[in-house]
Order: sequence, then C-alpha cells, then structure tokens
Amino acid sequence: MNLRSLTSMFSNDLAIDLGTSNTLVFVKGQGIVLSEPSIVAIDRRSGRVEAVGWEAKKMLGRTPGNIVAIQPLKDGVIADFDITEKMLSYFIQRAHNRRLFVRPRIVISVPSGITQVEKRAVKDSAYRAKASAVFLVEEAMSAAIGAGLPITEPSGNMVVDIGGGTTDIAVISLAGIVYSHTLRVAGNEMDQAIIQYIKSKYNLLIGERTAEDIKVTIGSAYQLEEPRSMEIKGRDLVHGKPKILVISDEEVREAISQPVEAIINAIMVTLERTPPELSADFVDKGFVLTGGGSQLLNLDKRLREETGVPVTVAEDPLTSVVRGTGAMLVDFDLLRKVSID
Repeated sequence: MNLRSLTSMFSNDLAIDLGTSNTLVFVKGQGIVLSEPSIVAIDRRSGRVEAVGWEAKKMLGRTPGNIVAIQPLKDGVIADFDITEKMLSYFIQRAHNRRLFVRPRIVISVPSGITQVEKRAVKDSAYRAKASAVFLVEEAMSAAIGAGLPITEPSGNMVVDIGGGTTDIAVISLAGIVYSHTLRVAGNEMDQAIIQYIKSKYNLLIGERTAEDIKVTIGSAYQLEEPRSMEIKGRDLVHGKPKILVISDEEVREAISQPVEAIINAIMVTLERTPPELSADFVDKGFVLTGGGSQLLNLDKRLREETGVPVTVAEDPLTSVVRGTGAMLVDFDLLRKVSID
C-alpha cells in the first residue's frame, strides 16, 4: 500500500509506541486509549495467553511453574516474534473495544538504530496481528513531534528519549534526522544495576518490580536537597529468609551511576558530532528529554551541569512518543517525510 491512499484514513487507525517496558496506543480522534506494560503471561503447557499488560505484570516473579511472564521486546526490539504478535493482537482488539474484523492502518515507532531484519519483524508482527498497512517512524522523531519541537524548521532540534530498553538521541532539522544514536542502556539497565548493587552489598535478593520502585521513589542522577531513604524487602541470600532493610538515595545514585554516565557520554558524543551551524542553536534552546527514564530525579540538573546547555523535560515525557506518532495519523505529508522503509 502506498502513502497516497492514506487520505482515506478511518477512525480505526492506530499509532503504537511499542516499548520494551510499556506499550501505548493512540486512536485517531480519541487520543491515547491504552498504556500497559509490554508483558505477556503464557501457560507453558498449552501455549495459551493467560494475561497481558497490567494483569501479566502483577504475575512477575509470582507465577507457578507452568505459567511464565515474558517481556517479548528486549532493548527496544522484538526478542520473541510469536508473543509480540499475540500482545499486539490483544492491544489492537482492546483499543477497538474487542471488535473483531477490524483491520487498522498502524504507525509504529521504533528505535533509530533498528536493523532491516528487526524492521521486518515489527512489520510482520503487526500484519499478523491483522493490520492492513504498517508504517514505521523513528522513536526520536516521534518524541520530538510529541514534545512540540519545530522539526520542520531549518534549525537544530535535539531530543533525548530515555525509554525502558533504549535511549534514542537525535538531532533533527527540516523534518530529517541529521545525526542519531541509539544506546541500548536505559531504565531497565538502571533496575538491573540496583538489583546487583543490593545483592553484592547486602546479600539481599530483590525482584525487578522492587528495583523499579526504588529507582522511581528515591533514585536520582544528582545529589538531592533533602536526603531520602526507603524500606525494601527481599530474600537474604545467606540465611534464605525474608529480610527488610533501609536503603538511601546516595546508595541508589551509586548503584545506577554506570548507566547514567553511559547516557551522558552518548549525549556528549552527539553534541560533538553535530554540524556547527546546528550546534549553535543548542546554546540558546538546548535539548529536550522525553521517555520514562527522563523522570529520574535531578537528571536534567546533572545534564545542564555536564553539557553547559539548557535542558528541559517534556511536559508529559511518558507519552511524547505515542503523541508524536499519533500526530502522523492526520498529517500525511509529515508521515511521508519521516516514515522509514
């Protein structure tokens, strides 16, 4: 199907931010209708889907032997083809109130560094989930549009989208990506770093949900004005018994220092590789942070100090990508310019 026939768009059409941690769905004329974790619970014996999204997330680390909770995307790309297809089918039906025989056209945002094989996997999963046409747009481009950046103007617009599996950094001018970099380090890597830190320092084993909770509650990229701490529960690896301990924001900062520094270094490299004419634009307007990872406390403050340019966090960073992708359901010219093959 070519882009010209997009002019006959129906309200069935969807924009999807298919993320490692969360999937968001935008329906033309309705806005964001769904935001759920990218998790599927499968019965190993029958292969049947037991739960998807929030219901499946509740099962993480708590399932009996025959049920396994799977994240079918890893580092922003499909790791399990069949389960991604089942998850997409579920979300598409949910977005259409479980109406059958709906064959929507879909715009999906994907990481900038995605390979041809990975692009094909995303498209195939969407087609097998009953899409009638599929268009791919780079995540950073969608994030910039969703954050309200003037991407069609001849000036440098820089966006840093920190998701669950990837950090997408792009410099955009005249609706094109001048330079982009995808780093497979983001929110999930911080969670794993917290798990490892607590395991090695306290011999305490915690789950992914607890690690994420710690990061969101007291995690930070720069010293806080008021020290924070939180009580955590896990399993003592020495005695095998449940145990409670208190962890401070300083410890969490130490735990996540490596992934945070990797993101900062990638931003510095982007600033160095940007053409000087566009680089001059950043002196005044700096760059915008989007994605769930951008909500890490004081990350913007740390970046301002390290880069020397203004840093702003998008108004609703979690939904920037899906709102930007959704904008293309009504702007065919823009979709024609920014969609990738």
